[in-house]
Amino acid sequence: MNVREQDKKVILALAGRIDTNNAADTEKEIMDILSAHPGKVPAFDAKDLAYISSAGLRVLMKIRKQTGDAVEVFDVSPEVYDIFETTGFTELLTVRKKLRTIDVSSCEKIGEGGNGAVYRLDNDKIVKVYRPWVGIDAIERERTFARTAFVNGIPSVIAYDTVRVGDCYGIVFELLDSDTLGHAMSAHPEKLEAYVDQYVALARTLHSTHVPKGSFTPIREIYHGMADNLGKWCSDEEIALLHSLVDEIPEADTVTHNDLHPGNIMLQDGELVLIDMQEVTMGPPICDLTSIYRHMIIGPQRYAEVMIRSVGMPADLIQKTGHMFFRKYTGITDEKEMESFYQKLGLLYTLNVSLIVGNGSESAMKRGDMIMNYLLRQTLIPNEKTIRTILRDAAK
Repeated sequence: MNVREQDKKVILALAGRIDTNNAADTEKEIMDILSAHPGKVPAFDAKDLAYISSAGLRVLMKIRKQTGDAVEVFDVSPEVYDIFETTGFTELLTVRKKLRTIDVSSCEKIGEGGNGAVYRLDNDKIVKVYRPWVGIDAIERERTFARTAFVNGIPSVIAYDTVRVGDCYGIVFELLDSDTLGHAMSAHPEKLEAYVDQYVALARTLHSTHVPKGSFTPIREIYHGMADNLGKWCSDEEIALLHSLVDEIPEADTVTHNDLHPGNIMLQDGELVLIDMQEVTMGPPICDLTSIYRHMIIGPQRYAEVMIRSVGMPADLIQKTGHMFFRKYTGITDEKEMESFYQKLGLLYTLNVSLIVGNGSESAMKRGDMIMNYLLRQTLIPNEKTIRTILRDAAK
């Protein structure tokens, strides 16, 4: 039985038939695997499972009872899914049908970021293909967030189905004859200011949209989870400090995208729509502004190659767009006042990036030691009190 770990799960691949002839051996093998992966939640990849009898179903129920977790079975063929559904097991377990497979080898790549790349399937649809480390739960969450955003009046694309692309997962979105805002800004510099006006309007729409509790995860909850994952790089005292700073973030029922750069925005029929909803949360605008500062002001200086690929614009144009965005969004015209505003965002940036190391992405984890030594210990900790004041002032 093939086994792999993914986040907090241990995924076991079922294959062939599970019936009275091998149910006992299958159960023993599963329990031995779970014993070797303590603390991991079991999930079963059923793409190669041809048949499961009542004896096999009882094995899954035993696993569910013994582990105390909701057992997940995914990539189930239509024939095997019928067995789960007919016996009522779809109400007892989390069972997901097998995903359709698509090939993007001949498709145009129209955008790329830290978690994946976007390809144009045809004139009507695109597919966002996630990196191998992005699990199906996170992808389904993005699909749900896209639907929730659309229902709440946030301009976002319609998400269709979740698919397989090679060894990765993807989501198919509806997009009619469109391009990323980043590409449009690069191709039409004479329209840059008009595009930035639309960019600002989109940000203001997000930051003024109030959504019911439970629509999206509060950003404080997300950040606390990231802080919990920093044990490899931080001492217990440093992690406790980060938790206490997260507690200073004002609670809010407004929407924050947390990755709001022109590479994640599509220009469709002259209107802007969001295509990347994976990191959407409920939180105060200051958190989104810090993220935009990270991508559009600091990023082109420190991570130019990454930002150029993600945003889809030359580094100097990214910065120019970023400065124009903040002037228009804040209404600040005085240079010294803007410099002071950037200094505040720069300090919040140290908190943001320190926490992002704990989000599990490969690129952030590779820079973990550098980020903690420079941003956390040399900048954030000496300015702890100032950061608390900035976050408290953001609630006013």
